[in-house]
Amino acid sequence: MAKKKFDIDQGFEQLDEILTKLSGEEIKLPEAVKLYTEGVGLVKQCKDSLDKVEKELIILEENGEEHEL
Repeated sequence: MAKKKFDIDQGFEQLDEILTKLSGEEIKLPEAVKLYTEGVGLVKQCKDSLDKVEKELIILEENGEEHEL
């Protein structure tokens, strides 16, 4: 099965939802741990995605190609 490409915008939206849930008053500890773990994974995916884009931009600059952000 092909790996689904990570969408960083969707990742940030999911992180926002997790933060909203974690700040709720009625959240139980097991659910908070689950959400926290999910959030840590999303942060890593977002960081990896940003690192990949940064590397691509560095390569473009080294090759003297124009790029738009």
